[in-house]
Amino acid sequence: MPAIPATTGSRSSLTAVMPPGGLAAILRRHWLFAVLLTLGLVLRVLTQVAYRPVLLYIDSVKYLFGAYPGNDPPGYQLMLRAFLGAGSLSAVAAVQHLCGLAMAVALYLVLRRRGVPAWLAALGTAPLLLDAYQLQIEQSIMPDTAFEVFIVAGLVLLLWQPRPAWWMVLAGGAALGASATMRQVGEILIVPAVVYLLIVVPGWRAKLTQAVALCALFAVPILLISYRNYVTIKHFGLAPYASGTMYGRAAAAADCATLKLPAYEQPLCPSPRQQALGPDWLDHGAGSPVKTLILPRGLHHVAVDTNFADRVLRQQPLRVAVAVARDAAKLFAVDRVTDAGDVSIARWQFQRDYPLYPPYIAVAAGHLQFGAFTPAGQPTVIAAGVRYRGTKPAASSGLASFLRGYQLHGGYAPGPLLLLATLAGLLGSIGVVRRRASAAQRATATACLLTFGSAAAVLLASDFFEFSWRYQLPALITLVPAGALGLTVIGSYLA
Repeated sequence: MPAIPATTGSRSSLTAVMPPGGLAAILRRHWLFAVLLTLGLVLRVLTQVAYRPVLLYIDSVKYLFGAYPGNDPPGYQLMLRAFLGAGSLSAVAAVQHLCGLAMAVALYLVLRRRGVPAWLAALGTAPLLLDAYQLQIEQSIMPDTAFEVFIVAGLVLLLWQPRPAWWMVLAGGAALGASATMRQVGEILIVPAVVYLLIVVPGWRAKLTQAVALCALFAVPILLISYRNYVTIKHFGLAPYASGTMYGRAAAAADCATLKLPAYEQPLCPSPRQQALGPDWLDHGAGSPVKTLILPRGLHHVAVDTNFADRVLRQQPLRVAVAVARDAAKLFAVDRVTDAGDVSIARWQFQRDYPLYPPYIAVAAGHLQFGAFTPAGQPTVIAAGVRYRGTKPAASSGLASFLRGYQLHGGYAPGPLLLLATLAGLLGSIGVVRRRASAAQRATATACLLTFGSAAAVLLASDFFEFSWRYQLPALITLVPAGALGLTVIGSYLA
């Protein structure tokens, strides 16, 4: 393992990443990353050309139009509204693809600054650059790319120097807080960030001061969105409609034969056949007990659903923990498949034709038509015709077939690689307690702790609600870089 360079944030450490001699010298030194970045760019161009103007899913309607209440915060919806006022749907996808490349560059630079060899830092960004599921989500009107961007921004700001400057703490906290306005699960990221500051900042007064400042800036975007929700829908909260989403996980794991419930909640207990359909169906399926429940007057569905989930968590916590752990282990599977009860992975796979989801996503007179269902269950049109420039949907059959073949035949981060990254990240994080570590080793180990802790927090928090391969994508920006940092820590101790 090559010696780890000092990471003091000095001019010498910067030239380790950007050596003198111009662009040619930089490319020679970082040739592997340059090759991977070029491949990532080519794949993104092919994706943009293959599906025009963008890829859309059922949830895209609520992000574009606020068409129906969802479980997500409105951050991405507000971002789209501001962007589409002067842009187009295809421009959104283009920006998201550029963000994918920018995240890879930022992660590569911070890995190098924290002592990771150039070849290993490049490999640490390869899944982000080349994973077809990442390409698919960047082409989609979905909040995941923005969610990842804010996570990467927050981590890079906190990790750019071994001890972050005040402005980096404040900006990093705000960026991580902004991630929660895209997907509420981002709220969990405050935990590893605070732990990291308590370790790297010397002196208890400085530790507490910077930790409080981080928490305050983390809360700012969350409070702003919560206040916006209060003004618009009279509910103060980041995602007011998400309060009942634990029902599916709890109902799928519950042993209803021993569960103590009030009489009006007993119909919420699913049959074994219904439990086998999984948390997503139990939350959203038309035949789910939560959809057919008839309550006594004065009781509200959201409150009852939440109370049911709370009773399962209190009375049968081990069953829920086992279910979450079983789902978390799926990340390490060799093949990406849909297990019984899981959200279908086909939602996040390239198709040979342009995918449509009537009535939400349909075509009328050659243009995209957006719709939904009324409370009575009748389909209704929300928007049709040329609302945005470039709304004639099309798929290039040759490129679409190539991308689908690439995705289905190994074009993704394999489970064993993610398992290796997990083990390396865990061992590297333990390096923070080593007493005889050099300054460079400690800088690498603390960076590993933050990235691995962020990976564990956001992935497990997502699995706590339900498993979806879409929710595993943050592993590409957290878990894999943590593995590169962990391998560097381990190698330095063995050298």
